Amino acid sequence: MRQFLMMSLIALPALAWAAELEYPVTKRVDHTDIYHGVTVADPYRWLEDDVRESDDVAAWVESQNEVTFAYLKALPEREAIEERLTELWDYEKYSAPFKRGGRYYFSKNDGLQNQAVLYVQDTLEDEPRVLIDPNEWSDDGTVALGGAAFSDDGKYLAYGVADAGSDWYTWRVMEIESGKVLDDEIRWVKYSGAEWAADSSGFYYGRFDEPEEGEEFQSLTFNQKVFFHKVDTPQSDDVLVYERPDEPEWGFGVDATEDGRYLVLTAWVGTDDRYRVMYKDLRDPSSKMVDLIDTFEFDYSIIGSEGSIFFFITSNNAPKKRLIAIDVEKPEPANWRELIPEQEEPLRGVSLVGDSFIAQYLKDAKSQIIVHDMEGKRLREVEFPGIGSAGGFGGKREDTETFYSFSSFATPPSTYRYDVATGESTLLRRAAVDCDSDDYIVTQVFYTSKDGTRVPMFITHKEGVELNGQNPTLLYGYGGFNIPMTPGFSISRLAWMERGGVYAVANLRGGGEYGEKWHKAGTKLQKQNVFDDFIAAAEFLISNKYCSNKTLAIQGGSNGGLLVGAAMTQRPDLFAACLPAVGVMDMLRFHQFTAGRFWVDDYGSADDPEEFEAIFNYSPYHNINPDVAYPATLVTTADTDDRVVPGHSFKFAAMLQCQHDGDAPVLIRIETRAGHGAGKPTAKLIEEAADQIAFAWAHTTNIETQRR
Repeated sequence: MRQFLMMSLIALPALAWAAELEYPVTKRVDHTDIYHGVTVADPYRWLEDDVRESDDVAAWVESQNEVTFAYLKALPEREAIEERLTELWDYEKYSAPFKRGGRYYFSKNDGLQNQAVLYVQDTLEDEPRVLIDPNEWSDDGTVALGGAAFSDDGKYLAYGVADAGSDWYTWRVMEIESGKVLDDEIRWVKYSGAEWAADSSGFYYGRFDEPEEGEEFQSLTFNQKVFFHKVDTPQSDDVLVYERPDEPEWGFGVDATEDGRYLVLTAWVGTDDRYRVMYKDLRDPSSKMVDLIDTFEFDYSIIGSEGSIFFFITSNNAPKKRLIAIDVEKPEPANWRELIPEQEEPLRGVSLVGDSFIAQYLKDAKSQIIVHDMEGKRLREVEFPGIGSAGGFGGKREDTETFYSFSSFATPPSTYRYDVATGESTLLRRAAVDCDSDDYIVTQVFYTSKDGTRVPMFITHKEGVELNGQNPTLLYGYGGFNIPMTPGFSISRLAWMERGGVYAVANLRGGGEYGEKWHKAGTKLQKQNVFDDFIAAAEFLISNKYCSNKTLAIQGGSNGGLLVGAAMTQRPDLFAACLPAVGVMDMLRFHQFTAGRFWVDDYGSADDPEEFEAIFNYSPYHNINPDVAYPATLVTTADTDDRVVPGHSFKFAAMLQCQHDGDAPVLIRIETRAGHGAGKPTAKLIEEAADQIAFAWAHTTNIETQRR
């Protein structure tokens, strides 16, 4: 039913804290599109325009923010929540160290710094010194470090600078010993790191042509090219290494083997792990790129080499992936060797450190790390202190040590040194957060989805919480792009649980918890499975007395924002509050902007008749109906998000305010000078988290009813 096509927006009264909430009037336009014979109205098409280019959109953003921030500021617990978040956030945050070019590096945030600082030390016992402090790059902390690549001899660092959360990076070069920043400036880099040549003369990278003025943050990107940049020369002198003008949708990952012998390009066309691989023999300057894998059919992710032998993670004949060796001098599949066979648990990554393969698996969404020798023989498993997630384990083949971090929902991060030869883990640092992990309980449950599928979910809360059906509960989900939701520490989650709230994370289909079959079961024509899994998680929490539909909030970002938008439009009766963040809300047009074309792997496309029907049935923007009382909703986005353009959230919020037939507030919070999330300064993170927690808390604890 699409009665909204004939509706017009009026100012809708709603109740807030002893004051009337009135939404800005949003103009509607008479715009329709025809998809496979179906006429679809898009009355808020004008809200897709870039806020930096459109005065009308800028004025709409300002008027919405004026209403939203006035409402949020008046929430009775808002100030106390922000104060507590600030107290909790104020602890030293360390990354796991890593070793490059004979030195050790790590990032550290003193507590409330807007950006983490990159440090260097010659040995682990030496006093660290600051190498890069992004906090000096802007007054408001919105310019961030967007990547780092170290030359093997330890002389140079290439690093990316990201402004206002954009996916566009500008790369610079520093002399590490002196800290001097050279004049090198590499622009229009997106979806690419930097890979140094063995002699440190320069690095390889991928870039796009400079976009038309005004199109930098909205337009699709095509024709990525691979260049070589020589240190201390202008970008205009960079040498073109590889391009495929006949395949404008291809992108390229760039790797160089540790011995400097080969340059390896991994071509990709979307978000699925299916790659072509080609290589160039760098010993011969006149050599051409040679195709090693010439179809986009399976995952072939290179993790190291030994002479002419390349080691790959692959999904070929292994949906949960395995490790193989391919000799490029004898590349026929009959000569391939299997080193680590496919296991019951999905293989998420492998690193080659200390002549050992360190394989990272997921066992029911929890980290499992297995160490193997160079022939693939299992040596040992790394032991962890409970349910949680481990990350790191990087390094070079010649290293004898590696480093990792471990955390869980109620366990702050700890960093460890791991001796590859002995298997001994040594604690380096433990975050000193103002909480006692023993006060919290982390459990993993399994529930049944609509079609009978068994789905895992983590549930965390303070010890002693009574299962009486009245607990304010926050349910989080993602369910897409083969990305698993694993246990991890979060200050905002701690602040929620500290107040007596329950926090749950559902491991939905579409994610990477159980391999490719699990992922594909939540994509394209089967995307509805993801929403069914999420709704079933909510019903499990209610039926098991964690909460009721009046005390349950849901949250998700990006693909998870789509999840929340779809769940709340399909089952508005099930939730008290909804927090969709930077969501993909118009499923008919997502592939028309920036990175959206890559997501067709997961979502399908409205250009396909069968996929259009499936997408149209759940697209959040198109499934907001009149005369429905929707849950209290706080949409969040950012005006400079060039990953999921903010027009998605703008249009969704406008339609929701138009159609909503209830007293619960439906608002949009639009951050300025911020992108999709990466590099967002601490001050903005705290403010946004305080707004979201206060909003969800108010609408899951009956505070609003009590104050009316």
